[in-house]
Amino acid sequence: MSTTADHEIAIIGGGFSGIGAAILLGRAGFDDYVILEEGDGVGGAWHWNTYPGVAVDIPSFSYQFSFEQVAGWSRVYAPGQELKAYAEHCVDKYDVRRRIRLGSKVVAATFDDDTHLWRLDTAGGASITARFVVGATGVLTQPKPPAIDGLADFRGTVMHTARWDHDVDLRGKRVAVIGTGASAVQVIPSIAPDVEHLTVFQRTPIWCLPKLDTALSGPVRAALRRVPGTKRLSRLISQAYVELTFPLAAHFHRLLPTAGAGERLGRAYLRRAVRDEQTRDKLTPRYALGCKRPSFSNEYLPTFNRPNVTLETTSIDAVTGTGVRTADGVEHPVDVLILATGFKVFEKGNMPAFTVRGSGGIDLEKFWHENRFQAYQGVSVPNFPNLFTILGPYGYNGSSYFNLIETQTAHIVRCLTAARRTGASRVEVTREANDRYFKSMLGRRKHQVFFQDSCALANSYYFDEHGDVPFRASPTLETMITSRWFSLDDYTFESAPRLRAVAAPA
Repeated sequence: MSTTADHEIAIIGGGFSGIGAAILLGRAGFDDYVILEEGDGVGGAWHWNTYPGVAVDIPSFSYQFSFEQVAGWSRVYAPGQELKAYAEHCVDKYDVRRRIRLGSKVVAATFDDDTHLWRLDTAGGASITARFVVGATGVLTQPKPPAIDGLADFRGTVMHTARWDHDVDLRGKRVAVIGTGASAVQVIPSIAPDVEHLTVFQRTPIWCLPKLDTALSGPVRAALRRVPGTKRLSRLISQAYVELTFPLAAHFHRLLPTAGAGERLGRAYLRRAVRDEQTRDKLTPRYALGCKRPSFSNEYLPTFNRPNVTLETTSIDAVTGTGVRTADGVEHPVDVLILATGFKVFEKGNMPAFTVRGSGGIDLEKFWHENRFQAYQGVSVPNFPNLFTILGPYGYNGSSYFNLIETQTAHIVRCLTAARRTGASRVEVTREANDRYFKSMLGRRKHQVFFQDSCALANSYYFDEHGDVPFRASPTLETMITSRWFSLDDYTFESAPRLRAVAAPA
């Protein structure tokens, strides 16, 4: 392998994580980067997810970069196409588009100990080398089909919510939705008025709370554009709301038991929204609020009052050629089968999303399988030098993804700046620093909402194979401070022997 890299930095993923990392790296003076994106467009989740009703699930004032706040959102919770447009806006305004390689799916990353370079192999057969790699693939990217017998034998139309086929006309069709997670909560009320009959197959009910959503009128958007401080104030209020409803409520549950108030609100809303007592009981979660991802919707629960909507809670036995058969022997006839079954998250094939071999050929997936998911501040893993992740284990605290992107990139920029200043070509977190951070995260779990007994009933993707929940148990302010002020002694910085020889005087 040559000691000269094709690019100083390779960013894997063209969603908001990759876009934000590129912008902030460029601002810090790191201009030699390339973005490798699997899809044929930018935006990540907002490029792939185009199902009816798709929208952001936190207020739009928080779901944007702090340095690029816009005033044109149509609603407090913007629809998906506006987030996609925002991604396009950012890559154009900050001159990122020309550095993006679309249709470039990375299938393997291998570190060379002699040259301190990563080789990235793509599905198309091409390879590129980079001194540093930033993993920005996210976690809600790879659709997870259900493990149901006979699914391949269904003779109707099958589609996952994350790969919606807009050529399929649902009007007058018998439609089934498998799953009642966040995507289902949005798509079910959006399609129910059009279909002949909708059967919703629910394994675990979701906590659904009222959504503080409203259209943003022209005068409001004008004020956001023209009145000084309005955008900043809107964002501050939104951030406080988001902080209260997840990071503080989830990670400091035993100190700030706000989940109880949320459960009372959820049950009261359920009583108001659903008329039939039996249906209402089926929609009532038996686990504590916060054990799995809750949802916010003003339309989901009332949809079950419609005469053409059936909630089915008997477990699925198999999919047949013409429908879905439940364990009681009843076959539900179906024309279109919609899989709202979510994504691979903390499991093989997604963490990491491709084969990663670090120093000495150590396999990252195997390392996490044998040693539990862990990463220093969610960014770096020992024995995987020059590799940084935006959404690594114990990196995301449940606040806005945009805060995560900016926080983690600040951490990465600090490492790369130190490497440039010292002439280092290899940057690696120390085992001691990683172990200290991992221990501190595990030490905080006693306060978290996730480890209540009732969470065993939640079927939550928050939990990995080890029974851990690799969220960062920190308030957002702490993540912002530590990403900018961690000790650089937590990393080692060195240059490759070949590079030192080249640099030596004659």
